[in-house]
Amino acid sequence: MARISFRGVVYVLIVLLGLLSALPNILPQPIKQQLPHWYSANTLSLGLDLQGGSHLLLAADTQALFKKQLDSFSNDVLSELREQDVRYSKSTSTQDAQPSQHLALHLRQAEDAQAVREAVFKVSAQPNGTNALDVDIQQNAVVLTLNNLYREKLLKDTLSRSVEVVRKRLNETGLTEPSVTLQGKEAILVQMPGVSDPTQVKRLLGTTAQMTFHWQANSRSGQVMTKQDGQGNSYRLEQQVALEGEHITDAAGVLSSETGQPVVTFRLDSTGAKRFAAMTRDNVGRVLAIVLDNEVITAPVINSAIPGGRGEITGRFTLPEASNTALMLRTGALPVPLSIIEERTVGPDLGSDAIKTGLESGVAGALFVLAFMIAIYGLWGAIASFALCINMGLVFGALSLFGATLTLPGIAGLILTMGMAVDANILINERIREESKKGRPAASAIEVGFSKAFATIVDSNFTTLIAVSLLFMFGSGPIKGFAITIALGLVSSVFTAVALTKILMLKVVSIKQKSVRDRTTLSFSSPLLRLSDKLDGINFLAKRKIALTVSVILTLLSIALFAKPGLQYGVDFTGGTMIELTAPKLSTDELRDVIQSNGFEQVAIQEYGSEHHYLLRAPVLDNSASQTSDNSNAKQTERLKQAITLADSEVTFDKVDMVGPKVSGGFAELSILALLIAGGGMLVYLWARFEAHFATAALLTVVLDLTKTVGFFALTGVEFNLTAVAALLALIGYSINDKVVVLDRIRELLRLDSKKPLADTINDAVNSTLSRTVFTSLTTLLALLPMAVFGGDAVESFALPMVFAVVIGTSSTLFITSALLYVLGRKREREGKAQLKPTAEEIKASLAHIP
Repeated sequence: MARISFRGVVYVLIVLLGLLSALPNILPQPIKQQLPHWYSANTLSLGLDLQGGSHLLLAADTQALFKKQLDSFSNDVLSELREQDVRYSKSTSTQDAQPSQHLALHLRQAEDAQAVREAVFKVSAQPNGTNALDVDIQQNAVVLTLNNLYREKLLKDTLSRSVEVVRKRLNETGLTEPSVTLQGKEAILVQMPGVSDPTQVKRLLGTTAQMTFHWQANSRSGQVMTKQDGQGNSYRLEQQVALEGEHITDAAGVLSSETGQPVVTFRLDSTGAKRFAAMTRDNVGRVLAIVLDNEVITAPVINSAIPGGRGEITGRFTLPEASNTALMLRTGALPVPLSIIEERTVGPDLGSDAIKTGLESGVAGALFVLAFMIAIYGLWGAIASFALCINMGLVFGALSLFGATLTLPGIAGLILTMGMAVDANILINERIREESKKGRPAASAIEVGFSKAFATIVDSNFTTLIAVSLLFMFGSGPIKGFAITIALGLVSSVFTAVALTKILMLKVVSIKQKSVRDRTTLSFSSPLLRLSDKLDGINFLAKRKIALTVSVILTLLSIALFAKPGLQYGVDFTGGTMIELTAPKLSTDELRDVIQSNGFEQVAIQEYGSEHHYLLRAPVLDNSASQTSDNSNAKQTERLKQAITLADSEVTFDKVDMVGPKVSGGFAELSILALLIAGGGMLVYLWARFEAHFATAALLTVVLDLTKTVGFFALTGVEFNLTAVAALLALIGYSINDKVVVLDRIRELLRLDSKKPLADTINDAVNSTLSRTVFTSLTTLLALLPMAVFGGDAVESFALPMVFAVVIGTSSTLFITSALLYVLGRKREREGKAQLKPTAEEIKASLAHIP
């Protein structure tokens, strides 16, 4: 008893800590203000789809970065070679690398190869002993390229600095809690709650603000370049930088005291001030051009030395432009150009509607599930329902502790988690009910029931976790949140079902036995249970040929639907732009005329919901270079919004999704990879836990379920996007979960009586788990249906397919998995193989009989 009491104390502490972690999410603001900040701040933050805001994914122009660095090293190497009087000429030949990514030289004398190596080592030696440049010398041909390890380090350092610059720029604008994080190896994710129009922000982030000072070229100048100003005037400037803009410590956009025109004043640090004073003193009478992002802003003649480190940039600025330029100079230049490859914006009204819809559908689903559990199992269902409520509290507590962001797909994940968490409770109650029918006393039935259900619960949940982990690895943004929610929910549900529910049930039994002073068996009596008991004895294999034929025909039809008309792919996979807007002053024809007259002939218009509410779809621009194409799509989206705004000043853009081809191509590849790895991972796990034909039957059935679900997408026209991929991976986990329970019972019965005909064993196993299979499916449907009916378009791609998947997955468990296992099992019998591998105990027993 002491051990149980200690375990009970541990369980209670875990529950209390979890609930305390979740509590700040529901406390009124006046109470939270009285609590320590570290505790009151332990809350879930709402995603942009719930509170409104903008999400920008910025990609670094790695080609420009590497070219700039290679040019810098190359200039130093060539200067070193000239000092050593090494004769060379630049070659136009290309090797495997792109021309912009290597420097090719032709040596006049092959003996100078060693001098080249020494010059490269001198210029590009790194602190760790490696070289930043790789040298390939074939006779007189020399090719210099950036070392791969150096590229990785350079990109990592550059992106880290870019994150800081972006964060400083956003903080200077006064935005509320902007989030700037690295995503992957070449991108920066910017999330801005409450920003429904990120036009100004995109202008700030799309400008590198790399400012340099260059002298006008003369007869003594070395390498020369030509730059233009905003009016098209050309300037021949020295390529060598006279002063870097990184020396600027402060800048401001003001009105000039002399001309009254907007100007940008700046102040240099001590090093920059000394250098600026010296260079202006030594070059009186020369033109000094100030170049900002490859454009000459101003080019004054230096009339005298300029001490003090202060200067003024004049140009054709408006005051806002001067202020923006000053902001960018204050916060520093971006070390690499950034382009917008993905934009998602949700208006505040749409966000509040999403919260309302998500909460209502979630509460409705939860109430349906809890009521159904009580209707089935009475008092024991009430205990399970209480454990489910604790489970949801623990999930919220864990999400709050990890600082997770709650999104609409996350709410969908919570609802699905509740539906799937019921499975463990139903499995346990059904096992306990079986033991009670055998006449076991209440406490014993509970102990044995939990013991027999535990392995099945672990197996079924682990296979689901395989699919969920892939969602987290390959998903992005909301999909990761969905995966984390389900993963935490599964772990929590195992704890509450196996630990908490058991303690509560034993406690209730103990109280009942003390009151009636007997040790009677548990009572499970409800109309639904009595009905389920009457369904015993169904021969699921009798029509196996018909079931398999129908399943194969539906799969072939689904494949045909996939080929034609095909899936309605969302912008996640096709790229392009989708805009949801409300234009009170424009009819459909007027909006179409506005769009087409501005050169957007390929934009499709669809009336959407209420009057004057429209959905626009613009295809991805067909540009050759992915980086250029991504940037062009962002500009196209901005021009389209501006054209509509000019036609209707009251227009509101409720939602904007812009995905460039680089991102959409990556989504498609990762989605296919995730589905393949999910199937492979589950196959390996099932092979390890079950025999090969068990695993094969389960995986083949899941493949059939997947194809039918894809056919459902094609038939109904539900948009196939990243949320749909989440639904497919959730389907894999749910379907395998369902089938593992049946396979586990078949294995159990085979071990009890291996001589019994295989068909009878399979039918007995399916019948003995039938009530659990049906009840689990019904509770999952009850959890999902409110979301499918009332959840709206944001979760349509998840909820509707999941409802279909639950129905098709349940029927396939009963009729297809059993039929396939019978066919494969009979094949093993004809080959003279046993249905099950011998256990360790059986092997030990057989060895004991060997003399």
